[in-house]
Amino acid sequence: MADSWQEYQEEVATFFRSLGLEAITNLTVQGVRTTHDIDVFVKSHYVGFVVVWIIECKHWERRVTKLHVLALREIVTDVGADRGILLSEAGFQSGAVEAATLTNVHVNSLANLRETANAEIMAMRLREVYDRVEACRERYWNIPKQKRIEGGLRPDVGAGGYSGDQVINFASELIAKAFRGIYPVEVDSLLGLVMFGGAHQFSTANEILSFLEAKIAELETRLNACDTTPE
Repeated sequence: MADSWQEYQEEVATFFRSLGLEAITNLTVQGVRTTHDIDVFVKSHYVGFVVVWIIECKHWERRVTKLHVLALREIVTDVGADRGILLSEAGFQSGAVEAATLTNVHVNSLANLRETANAEIMAMRLREVYDRVEACRERYWNIPKQKRIEGGLRPDVGAGGYSGDQVINFASELIAKAFRGIYPVEVDSLLGLVMFGGAHQFSTANEILSFLEAKIAELETRLNACDTTPE
């Protein structure tokens, strides 16, 4: 393990690069309210969608406190990043773990990430897709029915065609199964039959993510087009 904070930071950046992600150390980023010095700035691209993670490295002998988790949450919000990751080999106080629970800040150690890299990264990516699905759900139902029909977000009554509602509901169903982590994932619901024309099976989380990211990207494109259509 690294002897200094700078070495630790470089090890963290090297780890994320090994996963095929873009990682920059010591980057100053402009937020809405102020600038922030970021230890490791990680960027990835999925189906044209850019995902940004802010990594904070604590090369300490003492456990990280709740205050540092809250501070990272503020930075993530101000910068508009998708996720913050706080890394420490010394561990975290219970309050810090609680403060990170059910938020877009993840607390871990580099040693643990190295052992469980694929599962950890997939879980974070699934969470991000889930957030996008929920954002789409809110946008979809905020658009008047007639405008959704005219914008190609749903078919007219009694007609067939693309349905954003079906995409949203199927994505939620599939993500719930993916979070259980039991593979292969069988898709045999009515929504699955509509999507695939029959029973379908996903063997890995990456297969699910690739499928969902394409579907959600298409839905976001349709929503964006509908948002810019005059009333």
